[in-house]
Amino acid sequence: MQTQILERMESEVRTYSRSFPVVFTKAQNARLTDEEGREYIDFLAGAGTLNYGHNNPHLKQALVDYLATDGIIHGLDFWTAAKRDYLETLEEVILKPRGLDYKVHLPGPTGTNAVEAAIRLARVAKGRHNIVTFTNGFHGVTMGALATTGNRKFREATGGIPTQGAAFMPFDGYMGSETDTLDYFEKLLGDKSGGLDVPAAVIVETVQGEGGINVAGLDWLKRLEGICRDNDILLIIDDIQAGCGRTGKFFSFEHAGITPDIVTNSKSLSALGLPFAHVLMRPELDKWKPGQYNGTFRGFNLAFVTATAAMRKYWSDDTFERDIQRKARIVEERFQKIAAWLSDKGYPASERGRGLMRGIDVESGDIADKITAKAFENGLVIETSGQDGEVVKCLCPLTITDEDLIEGLDILERSTHEALS
Repeated sequence: MQTQILERMESEVRTYSRSFPVVFTKAQNARLTDEEGREYIDFLAGAGTLNYGHNNPHLKQALVDYLATDGIIHGLDFWTAAKRDYLETLEEVILKPRGLDYKVHLPGPTGTNAVEAAIRLARVAKGRHNIVTFTNGFHGVTMGALATTGNRKFREATGGIPTQGAAFMPFDGYMGSETDTLDYFEKLLGDKSGGLDVPAAVIVETVQGEGGINVAGLDWLKRLEGICRDNDILLIIDDIQAGCGRTGKFFSFEHAGITPDIVTNSKSLSALGLPFAHVLMRPELDKWKPGQYNGTFRGFNLAFVTATAAMRKYWSDDTFERDIQRKARIVEERFQKIAAWLSDKGYPASERGRGLMRGIDVESGDIADKITAKAFENGLVIETSGQDGEVVKCLCPLTITDEDLIEGLDILERSTHEALS
């Protein structure tokens, strides 16, 4: 295995190649293959970017067919047939059946581009600067998005430049299960001496991915929406990791029956791992002037093609949605079993999550690292999350076969026993 050039030339900022130090050469659905020919089951899936698996044949064929016609690949924000197909499908397959009416902003190819655009749009629309965000939230690492990101690891990497424009509130459960953290937020909004500038918007993940699979309760989300409405504050749902089916619904906020003012999507939006993001906004919020927020790669037509194919293939009815929820119950039950074993052995642990966005909190980054390292030895790629990396986190492809899902869970359970027995 030749890694010298990779180790010598790539920046020290790299992370995943440290945890999984092999050279991967190909992949299909939930399986990765390294250059030695060894196969691994993938419970990482591009950190939630490959909800439809690696090299999904339906999406890949749509892409190959489009390339064969010399279709537009890069088009800035030209009107193209691929863009038209994408917007028509988004409206007919996703938005209308859910009673949603949004305009679409294509800001650039990544999640942090979408968050930057969303919070700036909120400021333009409301004429206020402050954005309320939540403890353990992750929204990106460019300066605007970073200001709304809680993890100190990312915030300390600015070279000392302070982040500005955001105020942090406690996420659901942050103060313990007996405390409704929105009491604090509502109290500050009603107190002119509380020190909180009235925000233009609130940005929140319904399930915090990087933060440790922290799940916002459905009643908590409904109350948050009500507080925003009562105080003329926009509600932004960051659905970059939790969206595109990950929680068992196309949008993660569907479970709570709420209607955000602004939604950000990226990661699995292109469906095939191509960089792609959009911002959805209520039509009356579209206050942009032409060219006021743009990016060279805001018209990536290959991503339009694969995203369109995915919506048509997987979201034209509720079959895929129901299958995600079925698989989620399998993972939930096995994670509960593993957590119970850990607790019996003196390692307090608990299962958490929604849909196929699940984790086991082992309360120690060292323990979580031992489990995931042993799992990789045994042929499973799985990562950790949380403020100290204490949560073993499953983001397997939503299209994973039952056989691969069960085998991956078996590997994780065996690896947990081997690492800690």
